[in-house]
Amino acid sequence: MQKRKFIASLLLTSCTIIAFTGCFKSDSATKSYKIFTPVYKTSQEVRDNVKSNAPTPVNNPGKMYLFGAYIFLNERNQGIHIIDNSNPSAPINKAFINIPGNEDIAVKGSTLYANCYMDMLTMDISNINNILLKNFIPDMFPEKRNVGGFYMPAGKMIVDWNTRDTSMGIEIMEGQGIWKDEKLLTTGNANPWQFGSPTTWGTASATQTGTGGSMARLTIIDNYMYAVTTNQLKTVDISNANTPQITNTKNIGWQIETIYPFKNKLFIGSQTGMYIFDLSNPNNPVQGMMFGHARACDPVIADDNFAYVTLHSGNNRCWTTNNELNVVNIQNLNSPSLLKTYPLTNPKGLSKQGNILFICDGNDGLKVFDATDPSNIIQKKKINMEDAFDVIAMNNLAIVSAKSGLYQYSFTNATDARLVSKISVP
Repeated sequence: MQKRKFIASLLLTSCTIIAFTGCFKSDSATKSYKIFTPVYKTSQEVRDNVKSNAPTPVNNPGKMYLFGAYIFLNERNQGIHIIDNSNPSAPINKAFINIPGNEDIAVKGSTLYANCYMDMLTMDISNINNILLKNFIPDMFPEKRNVGGFYMPAGKMIVDWNTRDTSMGIEIMEGQGIWKDEKLLTTGNANPWQFGSPTTWGTASATQTGTGGSMARLTIIDNYMYAVTTNQLKTVDISNANTPQITNTKNIGWQIETIYPFKNKLFIGSQTGMYIFDLSNPNNPVQGMMFGHARACDPVIADDNFAYVTLHSGNNRCWTTNNELNVVNIQNLNSPSLLKTYPLTNPKGLSKQGNILFICDGNDGLKVFDATDPSNIIQKKKINMEDAFDVIAMNNLAIVSAKSGLYQYSFTNATDARLVSKISVP
């Protein structure tokens, strides 16, 4: 009798263990994900739709370009908002240009240049209400055919994504994705676009250029536009605005990210350092010395004596935990040297007017510094905002692109930045 009770008890315990183990396996073996399937149009269909459209809400602001009375604001991977900033306290969203894959913008006179994935588009903006596509350079940015690990087929471009939820017995780390059968499987907080990645303005003349931010890959000086890909510097002759021609291509390093002009120099940021190019012959930029740093994502700006470089960990492609500002002495361009390093949280874009330095420090907001002495930069103010991305400071106005919207601050010194207007993300 005792033996039968022991066997029954053992069987009951075993079944209970098996039942709990089975439930545990069932719960842990599956996880919910989102599947993104690309929606295509032909390259010609995309170009046919590059024109002035009714204004749309700013949802995912990216890079900026200031020109005349206008702010050209990138809607990441979707196109360009045209904002009339004649009155910075009341900016008006005037129009939107649909440009899939767009990130970078530059303007000269009445011509707007913008990338459409790998292609460079040339548009006539003499009439903001009737923008016309005039030309394009194919494959100027070849790496942009790759969208988060997915290579777009020739003659087609991704214009949108169909989304559905699923459950699968695999594990995907946060911020990562897996391509399979032309579909992207990601965690719930990731999407395909993640992986790829003034008080007085006056009227612009036919030869005037504007101002881009420190995150830019395009810049214009006189009759030349300079563009960086992941490993090249390309020189484009735009003396005939509607028929730009690539006239020079130089291989430089790897993981090139940003370009910043100052006088007759180009300062190029990469994940491994800052390159300096001389433009004595504007059609043939000559590389000088390089300032190396730990591997990190790297925007850069410069003045007569110093370059200011922010390093940030950003995301898993930046390969670092460094988050800091490096001040580099460039008084001797043949031997740039590190002056001082300042710790930050997750810095990205930066800008400087006079001795006032603005740094977008990610979710730690916009920080304002007194940079009178570059060896002793002092933070004077912090303005809270979500994921501050880039800033352009000029004419005592700081314009900031952030996850939560487009901000404008007036300032006369490093302590008195005052909000003038904000275009909020819905």
